[in-house]
Amino acid sequence: MLIKRRDFLKTGSLATASLLLPKFLKAVEGRQVLAPKGKVLVMLQLNGGNDGLNTVIPVRNDIYYKERRRIAVPRETSLSLGTEAGLHPTLTALKEAYDAGEMAVLNSVGYPNPDRSHFRSMDIWQSASAASEYWQTGWIGRYLDAQCAGRPSAALEIDDTLSLALKGIQSKGLALKDPKRLFESARGQYFVDYAAAHSPEKHEDTPVAYLYKTMAETLSSADYIYQQSRRKPATAAYPATGLGKQLKTIASLILADTDTTVYYVSLGSFDTHINQEGQQKRLFQEMNDALAAFIKELKSNGKWEDVLVATFSEFGRRVSQNASGGTDHGTANNMILLGGGLREKGLLNPLPDLLDLDAGDLKYQVDFRQVYATLLDHWLQADAEKILGRKFDPLQFV
Repeated sequence: MLIKRRDFLKTGSLATASLLLPKFLKAVEGRQVLAPKGKVLVMLQLNGGNDGLNTVIPVRNDIYYKERRRIAVPRETSLSLGTEAGLHPTLTALKEAYDAGEMAVLNSVGYPNPDRSHFRSMDIWQSASAASEYWQTGWIGRYLDAQCAGRPSAALEIDDTLSLALKGIQSKGLALKDPKRLFESARGQYFVDYAAAHSPEKHEDTPVAYLYKTMAETLSSADYIYQQSRRKPATAAYPATGLGKQLKTIASLILADTDTTVYYVSLGSFDTHINQEGQQKRLFQEMNDALAAFIKELKSNGKWEDVLVATFSEFGRRVSQNASGGTDHGTANNMILLGGGLREKGLLNPLPDLLDLDAGDLKYQVDFRQVYATLLDHWLQADAEKILGRKFDPLQFV
């Protein structure tokens, strides 16, 4: 009986039962979970290219209102972030975080020679490569290689498939939507049949041992994540939306002191070529309500100081609206940082310069890999230069 690739992937690289394990892997079964290290990073990917100018609005900039006569957010309805900027009116939970000193905004984040393709630009952001480089590993995956070998539960994507960002050379994170479903899949009939058809000992010193190792580590993590998720379930009132369910799962694992240091979630699509006002408002409502419950849960349990949420999108939108009530693919964008442990708060750098554009697009002022370097060096206590492949000057927001 040959293992089929689609069957292996179908269960998210799920491991086999102990009958499958070569002797040298038996120790994986009973691994002692590391004590929680404290800091947790939650990456929130806004798929499709969120319009940053209608997220953090330059409310005193006449060019913004001239170029967006139909879709600009009026100053009087925006949520004030001081005299120069306002927040989209739907994002009330973020406004509360801003007023509490628990939110920071980085404007004009991007990279040299930007690519306007969704797929290519997302690969660049997820791998942390230059625009001219094509890397097959992600920045979080390389963090796992460097810091968390043999521990897939250290990075979890709350989804059915694993993004490039969480794929390393030797280590990969885990993708799951529901810890219970992951646990039950690991003990499905497929693995029972596979165990009955194989004698693992004969593979002890062959390349297939790596497959056994991966499967063993993942089974161990599936069991661990499920047991942890039951220890202290989230109790806040989360919305019954995709992101609401994802953040509720993350909150339960954080409250249980799970050994996960990075969580990865996505929301979209923000590809608003048409009907931008309605589409962005709907998605922002989902994001706002889910984050409101998440922040409340973590605060009430004394965890908010140790959690950092970072939003990003593969690119922003063009400054001018199009003829369909939307905006087209742009370049630089803002990133929003939320957490009780921020060292710097508020607007961390100037708003985008709408007079100094690159063929109608914003010019980047902050390389996104500087943000990653900060998250790795200062928050996760990792070697950013080794993981990113070159040195980027970190910022000081944590």
